[in-house]
Amino acid sequence: MKKLKFQAPTGMHDILLEDQGYFQKIYNACETVLNFYGFQKIDTPILENTALYEKGTGLTSDIVQKQMFTLRTKGGDHLTLRPEFTPGIVRAYLEHGMQSLPQPVKLYSTGPVFRYEHPQAGRFRQFNQLNVEIIGDDNPVLDAQTIQIFYNILSELKIKNLIVEINSIGDNQCRPYYKKLLVSYFKSRDASLCADCRRRLKENPLRILDCEEEKCQRIVSQAPQLIDHLCEECHSHFKGVLEFLDETELPYRLNPYLVRGLDYYTKTAFEIFTEVPKKTEGEPLLKRALVGGGRYDGLIKLLGGEETKAVGGAMGIERVVSIMKSKEMKGVKSATATIFLAQLGTMAKRKSLKLLEDFRKVKIQVAESFGKDSLKAQLRMADKLEARYTLLLGQKESLDGTIIIRDMKTGKQETIRLERIVKEMQRRLKSKR
Repeated sequence: MKKLKFQAPTGMHDILLEDQGYFQKIYNACETVLNFYGFQKIDTPILENTALYEKGTGLTSDIVQKQMFTLRTKGGDHLTLRPEFTPGIVRAYLEHGMQSLPQPVKLYSTGPVFRYEHPQAGRFRQFNQLNVEIIGDDNPVLDAQTIQIFYNILSELKIKNLIVEINSIGDNQCRPYYKKLLVSYFKSRDASLCADCRRRLKENPLRILDCEEEKCQRIVSQAPQLIDHLCEECHSHFKGVLEFLDETELPYRLNPYLVRGLDYYTKTAFEIFTEVPKKTEGEPLLKRALVGGGRYDGLIKLLGGEETKAVGGAMGIERVVSIMKSKEMKGVKSATATIFLAQLGTMAKRKSLKLLEDFRKVKIQVAESFGKDSLKAQLRMADKLEARYTLLLGQKESLDGTIIIRDMKTGKQETIRLERIVKEMQRRLKSKR
């Protein structure tokens, strides 16, 4: 087979017809749950100033160091395709004076994000996320509610075996001391760390805890735990979050080595996984991360605002689609037509065009194939679409002002006046319910 000249860029993918129903089902569930909790939708530009992510996400983060798609415009501006939503939403919050609104402000976004990843199964360079933010309050109940919202969305989609992992990563009061402990621990073992973690040891030792390399994970499993070194405020906040989760009876487990890959997180960090069986029978279950998030109390001030508390999270849409497909779940079905409109001749086509609009106005779905002239081909299409009725409009009917109704199950036909057809089909469809 000849290779096509143009294909989707490496690591980017088309969302084809058969997958659109899954995406629609996920977005419907997100909207239903988030509307209940009082969230409002915000859309921010796909391109933002590069400095926003360098300052907000953090110069030492993998996103900024390795994964950003950055360009320079003809005017000399440095712009970046958004690798995540939060800095752009905070920028909009500050730019448009949302701090004057009743607090907290509850916002959500959906859409594509871009990261220069090594393409592999379930990991793309362009992918879609649901992003949820609660800005303007530091109450631990909001951390718990954020987790609950994502858990409820996944439950609404019938995704089972969900696990919430949670940790506290402290703040600028207690984290510096913990970092010193980590550096001391890892320095004596740096020869066994991967190249990335040796770099992280100098720049941001917390990120070593997030490394997926097996040899690094073995070393991390014996490292000091931040939860043992929290200041009084962080300890109290984390205790409050866990108590609220207990109250909602949400299943969770503590993971003392859970950190987030973004520099702005403070206090609560969480991830939600689902467990899926490996392909070989008897092997242990695999964890698939679907949601990640936490509290980021310092980001608004870092980006030029007053000190403002906030918490949020993001869900990978493609990952959820993958789980739904692996479990053979169904997406949203496209609207199917129970009526097919077949026409023969130019005059019939003209009248059919008007008739189709009459059906649209009363919200009756009608299929057609205006490009086909053969009645046989049109009837074949009506059969394929499993239409209950076919309306036949030819040259004679157009001149007479009539139309033929064919019952596709019984084969019976009836001719009626064209001006009566919409009301007649409304009546017939209603009686078949």
